[in-house]
Amino acid sequence: MKITDVRAIQPVGENSPADWRTSLGQILVAIDTDSGITGYGVGGGGLAGMHVVKTVLRDLLLGRNPDEISHLWDEMYQATLAFGRKGIAIMAISGVDLALWDLRGKHEQQPIVSLLGGIPGAKIPTYRTVWDPQDLQSTTDHAGYKLHLGKVAAPDQRELMISSVEEARSSIGPDPLLMVDAWMKWDVESTIAISQQIASSRIEWIEEPLSPDDLAGYRLLKEQSAVPIAGGEHEFTSAAFSQLIEEQLHLVLQPDVCWCGGLTELIKIYTMANEAGLRVCPHRGCEIWALHAIAALDPDPLAETGRPWMTWVSGQPEVKQGTIELSDRPGFGLLFDEQSLSLVY
Repeated sequence: MKITDVRAIQPVGENSPADWRTSLGQILVAIDTDSGITGYGVGGGGLAGMHVVKTVLRDLLLGRNPDEISHLWDEMYQATLAFGRKGIAIMAISGVDLALWDLRGKHEQQPIVSLLGGIPGAKIPTYRTVWDPQDLQSTTDHAGYKLHLGKVAAPDQRELMISSVEEARSSIGPDPLLMVDAWMKWDVESTIAISQQIASSRIEWIEEPLSPDDLAGYRLLKEQSAVPIAGGEHEFTSAAFSQLIEEQLHLVLQPDVCWCGGLTELIKIYTMANEAGLRVCPHRGCEIWALHAIAALDPDPLAETGRPWMTWVSGQPEVKQGTIELSDRPGFGLLFDEQSLSLVY
């Protein structure tokens, strides 16, 4: 089997979030082969990511054996090293890598979860991400909930955050997990202070309180935060995660498989984290691209569900009564009708 074409498109979904970044948003990568099989994957980087796929990566992949996934990943990384390593180039590689894995599964007539040693059909518990604690009053099915919090600009805002966390815990009761997400908007001092005040609400983790570049700050939080720190959503490649794991700067690692380098890198991150006794909880875990790895590689699986945007994809598993399960369809198990998609080329 040989690769005959590599395509990248940016679908426009009917229910995509209003704040979704069209210029740097998700892209769909399609890899065609001479056997008639097409593999699909999702990456990032928007129009810029599409350009990387359709030029550098396509030129490298044409005529190659798609089953040599690890070797091809190394070649793609080297080919983009001078302008890549993080960000758009790795996001583009992520989409290609996922499409290669989809091809492998379809060629072998196996779902990805089976290729990774797991079993289709296992029920994976989920947690729901919300932006307002009042949204929690209408939902009780999930194993946990994550509340987005804003920027700490004044003492009264800090008190409002703490009240929101307490309201969230009161809404969901004592049993479900409760997490908070700062989305890189806090500093070390604020994080330590807030962690001490919300710890009594039994918070599972504080997610991304600092910039991913502030490793010195995360070293301080490792020693002083009253709540475990999670992060990695905006980190790239297993090489970068290796430092986070070695220093245990995040007790919960949250790679995004569509950004961090694809399934090839996510597998490496899981291996390192499991050996170090750290938890992996991929960003947007209920999306199909990470769900197979969660089902197969995670000793304590938990998948995040948030805002649906891939309305141009059919065959995605649904969350039912707080759990989600994979089908036994080959590859990632998704179905695409390219003729009906609204696309930006």
